[in-house]
Amino acid sequence: MNNERNESNTVLRLENLTMQFGGVIAVDNVSLEVGKGEILSLIGPNGAGKTTAFNMVTGVYAPTNGAIYYKGEKIIQNTPQGKMKKLYQGKNAELYAGKHVIAPTPDKITKLGIARTFQNIRLFKSQTVFENILIAKHMLRTSNLFTATFRLNAREEAQMRRESEELLKIMELEDVRDELATSLPYGKQRHLEIARALATKPELLLLDEPAAGMNPQETLELTQFIARIRDEFGLTIFMIEHHMDLVMEISDRIHVLDFGESIAEGKPDEVRNNPRVIEAYLGGAQDE
Repeated sequence: MNNERNESNTVLRLENLTMQFGGVIAVDNVSLEVGKGEILSLIGPNGAGKTTAFNMVTGVYAPTNGAIYYKGEKIIQNTPQGKMKKLYQGKNAELYAGKHVIAPTPDKITKLGIARTFQNIRLFKSQTVFENILIAKHMLRTSNLFTATFRLNAREEAQMRRESEELLKIMELEDVRDELATSLPYGKQRHLEIARALATKPELLLLDEPAAGMNPQETLELTQFIARIRDEFGLTIFMIEHHMDLVMEISDRIHVLDFGESIAEGKPDEVRNNPRVIEAYLGGAQDE
């Protein structure tokens, strides 16, 4: 893919993003871009701040400082507030001082077209596979309490059910439609969680360690699965992953964090051979 990006084809942009908890800086002045149709992997040792970055993008955390843009529009912005004005140890607070705070909740972020999965699978345990998909579809409904009470939303509900059935077919989950989500094998639960995210019709999909807990064969199948859904659904994918075989195989570019800071970015081969990345993962121990 052509990695030359501009504002018109940049789907996600993080700008000077910092997250500080008390006196600990979990993400330190991170800036990056994800281009349309791209798979960008965010990697780094445990505790590098990867999931914290995802949590800021999806509205789980309001950043301590910095801004996030989605399709060219600023959707999140903050600067140190209250006691954090004195505690703040990060950079570039002056860039956002006095500017309007923008802090949408996760549901608002989802409605913009951003969906995510989690490191630990979070399915609706007491619901069937079909119901997990349908519940996600309800995020897009236009009905309200009045129209639902008097069944004035029947046409919309029927459409959501049809779309859910179609998604099950595309995701090859039709045969387990009526099974409880938690009764599925681990790999299929991962597929269902991704399918549920796709039910919200995202343009940007965030995958938080999708291969966690998978064996090599399941990881290989997941690699092919992610590539397929990127193409079939026209997605842009921002992914956290520790399985380097998957990362190197599927990523267009890789961004590396260490102790909350960006230390490298580039194509897989560039990152694989970057001395700072090798040191971060191996503590400086390199092959002679």
